[in-house]
Amino acid sequence: MATFVQLTVTGLSNGAILALAALGFVLIYKSSSVINFAQGQFLLIGAYVVWALTVEAKLHWAVAVLGAVLVAIALGIVVERLILRPLVGQPIISVIMVTIGLSQVLGALVLIIWGTTPRAFPEFIPSSSVDLLGAQVGASRLWALGLVAVALVAFALFFTRSRHGIAMRAVADDQQAALAMGISVRRVFALAWALAGVSAVVGGVLLANLVGVSGEISGFGLLVFPVVILGGLDSVLGAVVGGALIGLLTAYTGGYVGGGLETVIPYVALVLILLVKPYGLFGQVRIERV
Repeated sequence: MATFVQLTVTGLSNGAILALAALGFVLIYKSSSVINFAQGQFLLIGAYVVWALTVEAKLHWAVAVLGAVLVAIALGIVVERLILRPLVGQPIISVIMVTIGLSQVLGALVLIIWGTTPRAFPEFIPSSSVDLLGAQVGASRLWALGLVAVALVAFALFFTRSRHGIAMRAVADDQQAALAMGISVRRVFALAWALAGVSAVVGGVLLANLVGVSGEISGFGLLVFPVVILGGLDSVLGAVVGGALIGLLTAYTGGYVGGGLETVIPYVALVLILLVKPYGLFGQVRIERV
């Protein structure tokens, strides 16, 4: 029972971080139909920036997180305006190749600036253990679950209560109708990339607090793709459910089966879902007249 509880908490906390990263992926896809293969690198950059500001610049962790958020917003806007905006109207494969190239460039920049040596992340979330149903689980994982829940609620309120959030939803539903209503679609695209950067930074910081700062973070970011395929490329709810399912699946596989299968099983699930439900569990089925 103790092992089951520990694996469940591990899976849910990892899944919550994946859901937060996948949320940024979904935002970009819903607003601009761009598949962002660089989302994992945004996680890595966020973690390294917070580490650098706290350890090297000696700033308070809250200031460091705010600084990383500002860096992510700026990076997202620059990527959208200088790299992706000129590709509007181009074949989707061209945009995909550009985001794959962007992922490689960002990863190389991280290596050039900070190298390959793993670094201990400054502890600002308690690392003690707590007793939960007879099992010892890390308090940092429970904190991660709570903080991700708060972040997801904040995003939900933004989308439902703020003018910019409602504009993003309008563009996601129908770009032409949004244009007719006077909504700046280009500005919404930039906002989507900025918010995707913010969600990635928060996810990267929470993940670094669990595993340290290293290239492992960008590898973890690759699990975003099984998450969004499972939940649906255009579904925010799907990102949350998919994150939880993939997190639990990898944790249980690693704990009960082992043999490295936990690194493979998410992609097996991805293939199976594509065979059964090509649009994911919550994805919108689109039928186009030709």
